[in-house]
Amino acid sequence: MSENHEREVWESRFGLIMAMAGNAIGLGNFLRFPVQAASNGGGAFMIPYFIAFLLVGIPMMWVEWSIGRYGGKHGHGTMPGILNRLWRHPLAKYIGVLGIAAPVAFAIYYSYVQSWTLAYSFFSLTGVYSGITNQADMGVFLSSFQGMTTSQYFSSIATAYIFFIINLSIVFWVLVRGVVKGIETLAKYAMPLLMVFAVILVFRVLTLGTPDPAFPDRSVMNGFAWIWNPDLSRLSDGSVWLAAAGQIFFSLGIGIGSMQCYASYLRAKEDVALTGLTTSMSNGFAEVVLGSSIAIPVAVAFFGISATEAIANAGAYDLSFQSMPLILQQLPVGRIIGTLWFGLLFFAGITSTVALTQPPMAFLQDEMGWSRKKSAAAVVTFLFLFGNFVVFFIGHGVINEFDFWIGTVGLVVFSLLEIIIFAWIFGMDNAWAEITEGAAIKVPRIFYYMIKYVTPVSLAVLLVIWIYQAGFDLILLRDANEVDVPYLLATRGIILFLIVLGGVLVHRVSKKWKV
Repeated sequence: MSENHEREVWESRFGLIMAMAGNAIGLGNFLRFPVQAASNGGGAFMIPYFIAFLLVGIPMMWVEWSIGRYGGKHGHGTMPGILNRLWRHPLAKYIGVLGIAAPVAFAIYYSYVQSWTLAYSFFSLTGVYSGITNQADMGVFLSSFQGMTTSQYFSSIATAYIFFIINLSIVFWVLVRGVVKGIETLAKYAMPLLMVFAVILVFRVLTLGTPDPAFPDRSVMNGFAWIWNPDLSRLSDGSVWLAAAGQIFFSLGIGIGSMQCYASYLRAKEDVALTGLTTSMSNGFAEVVLGSSIAIPVAVAFFGISATEAIANAGAYDLSFQSMPLILQQLPVGRIIGTLWFGLLFFAGITSTVALTQPPMAFLQDEMGWSRKKSAAAVVTFLFLFGNFVVFFIGHGVINEFDFWIGTVGLVVFSLLEIIIFAWIFGMDNAWAEITEGAAIKVPRIFYYMIKYVTPVSLAVLLVIWIYQAGFDLILLRDANEVDVPYLLATRGIILFLIVLGGVLVHRVSKKWKV
């Protein structure tokens, strides 16, 4: 492609920060984070989480912003082209395929979960779940909505399917409008509203106390105590550390290809240091302060610790859909507040879904010369076709399988490869020059050494320990339900197909790249 190919750029710094925050802040903060914490020992999870944030999260954020801006200077918005510029080796562009295939695989299941938030906003407004006051009935409501069972609430999956279609239609509309009119405009309004409303909800949670005096151990304070009092014995479990690192990557939106793609729309010398740090800190606030202060304390207050952990282990996103409707009904004008909460959560989710679909969009536009509308139609059609697999076989663990291999392991593996290429092959001096060019703050020199040594070593050690302790069992499906095995293998097959397809397309378009 032409090196001077005209590409969109962000219209304002505020819009850029909100779009990047929208990429980071979403379902991962308010839905996935509480589940990850609850299913990995509560407080024990927070120690590796904060360590991963410092050693991996912040350095990788700067790495990906710098890589993306560097690629944009040369007309590339996706990782195959960017890595090919950083490392003049045929292998580089094929490693970069992961930066296209992974976000597509991510969006296949993420967009379906996101459609639930839109559905629950509607359910709250119309009072569909009004009167449900206990976890068991709310669990029945959710499972019948998902089509896994039937109940007096839902007799089929039709309702969920309708919202799945509506959600993809909205994603298509935003993508067609482009980076500035679509993504930036949406983020500038959705993100501030979400943050304000989340703060209000946290204050309401703090006043819940003990909802049922018959169960004095079920209180908000016990929920907070469970999160922040660590069981140190869990720290020897490599899976807890991998989950913490995976959550950092998931919630920050790094290791997936979206951050680099968004950063490619920066101007050539625009700051990445302060903006990247601002994005990281705003995401951390949303996740740790707001995310952990809502779903988990509420779930413990209504269900107790053991039930909360059981719900968390049952599904990657089910906890918030079973706990939040209960608290929202306890508030004055609860229907309206529930409508707003799930509606704003939907907007946060859609900004993340759009970020996940931007790498394939950019690839089709930049590298294959497709129009924006044609690219959007192709991407959304892809999500619809493979999304049906998730919709109809959700009861067989396919979301958890996607979420684990893409949302945890895949993020760590791709980040390790990415930082090795950037810091060691492209060269740390060159990398540091990219990070600090146009910087609005002075980046501490210690991060030079962290990016070169500490972050890649941390990622490598994490993977080795996990593989030794649990990796082979998961790869070989030794603990899987025999009935679910074909569906789990099919999930892996979809991921592999996306990688192979991406490799074929990259091979074709790379023939015209300038070396």
